[in-house]
Amino acid sequence: MHIRVINPNTTHAMTETIGAAAQAVAAPGTRITASQPDSGPVSIESHFDEAVSAMGVIEEVRAGEREGTDAYIIACFGDPGLYAARELTRAPVIGIAEAAFHVASLISTRFSVVTTLPRTLIIAEHLLDNYGFRHSCRRLRAADIPVLDLEENPDIALERIIDECLKAKREDNIGAIVLGCGGMADLTPQISDAVGLPVVEGVTAAVKLAEAVVGLGLGTSKFGDLAFPGSKRFTGRFAEYSDLAHG
Repeated sequence: MHIRVINPNTTHAMTETIGAAAQAVAAPGTRITASQPDSGPVSIESHFDEAVSAMGVIEEVRAGEREGTDAYIIACFGDPGLYAARELTRAPVIGIAEAAFHVASLISTRFSVVTTLPRTLIIAEHLLDNYGFRHSCRRLRAADIPVLDLEENPDIALERIIDECLKAKREDNIGAIVLGCGGMADLTPQISDAVGLPVVEGVTAAVKLAEAVVGLGLGTSKFGDLAFPGSKRFTGRFAEYSDLAHG
């Protein structure tokens, strides 16, 4: 099985972190390819960043289709370009926020989300509504750290994340914590040990869900709104997308 884990930002160190975490939980025989776009934001911390990065996700899925990829993971907690990516392939495409919410709901009746910057809390709130998990989430919390601090100032970032997780344990009446950033993919054991609660991280959760879906012989439905894009002409710098339609 070949799973392509797409980091939608362009920070290579974070792509390596995400890829290593994904491979660590993958089953024997599962090959992980961690990739990132050639251009786009170095971190994703706003609606604008997500809009730009979605085009990079599309490019990475197109590249994966040429390689015969079995499943894709979008390794940003905003799940940028998720539905567009699903339109481009029969393979499963899993966003890490969606994966983390599902897994957390299987092991607890209530969870809290701990993410990076406060402004991203609204993005996570929208995802909870879209995916139907608002009733399961007690609170959305921010450690108030830029995404790149996870790579550039890891000790300080980890301390702040653990502190916010401990507050969630004391105050939120929860059974589990969801980590709200792909850059936290390698921190789950340390945080879980420090907090004493199950900690769900989306990259690793998505790997196991992808393996399960592929193992069941299932893929993205091509009936309805996730059918391949219709044939039409694109102009200007998007002219190359005129060839996206499938039979």
